[in-house]
Amino acid sequence: QVQLVESGGGLVQAGGSLRLSCAASERTFSRYAMGWFRQAPGKEREFIAAIMQNGRSTSYADSVKGRFTISRDNTKNTVYLQMNSLKPEDTAVYYCAAATSYGSSSGAYAYWGQGTQVTVSS
Repeated sequence: QVQLVESGGGLVQAGGSLRLSCAASERTFSRYAMGWFRQAPGKEREFIAAIMQNGRSTSYADSVKGRFTISRDNTKNTVYLQMNSLKPEDTAVYYCAAATSYGSSSGAYAYWGQGTQVTVSS
């Protein structure tokens, strides 16, 4: 059982930056691909970014490509999401998730954090 705890959310003005962190309890963290998803009010949860177990491959949703960067530190059992040039439409609850296979489908992710709120004001 992998427990994930997100942090780093908050209120930021449009054009600003935030860095989300997700700490995993599992010592075998490096065995899991990690992803970030978000869910805005009234909308379905959507894929944002994913990173392979060894960190050598990443993928992004078109809506955040060039603005967000996913990274991981397997020595700290932590995955990060650096968010720059934030827009009001980025406002959502952000979730990190762990999967045994790398991909963008939420169904592939077996473990989820509780989420952290990101609010971008205009």
